[in-house]
Amino acid sequence: MQVILLENIKNLGKIGDVVAVKRGHGRNFLIKYGKALIASKDNINLVNKKKENLNVKNLAIKKEAKKIFEIINNKKYKFFKRAKDNDELYGSIKPKELSKNIKDVDTIEIKPSQIDLTKEINKIGSYEAKINLHAEIQANIHIQVVKEKEEN
Repeated sequence: MQVILLENIKNLGKIGDVVAVKRGHGRNFLIKYGKALIASKDNINLVNKKKENLNVKNLAIKKEAKKIFEIINNKKYKFFKRAKDNDELYGSIKPKELSKNIKDVDTIEIKPSQIDLTKEINKIGSYEAKINLHAEIQANIHIQVVKEKEEN
């Protein structure tokens, strides 16, 4: 399926590029969320006319992403979790929980889909994650998982 991109998408292309994608990805993600249009002559002409506006919009999004990057890059987030004697957690920490923690600590809205965990967080220890703020901007955060004190 051929689509024309309405925004810069990492590992796919820039605004105005005509790219080939799998039908499901094109329909269920790119077109559904307004990131692309089906590549037809009319749509290509439309995007070329609107390209300047799209670039201005993209710059605004990038500027906002840079502000967020300055706040959260290399920041450490601490989690207190119940764990077994061998330091395994009773439940792993998922991107949704990370997103909620970032919002609680820094009042910054990060979608769970923007978070890339390098490995599953299921034990006590230190971990790293990447946050995709923009196609060109990625922040790294540090996650510290500490055993929660049990009360008797």
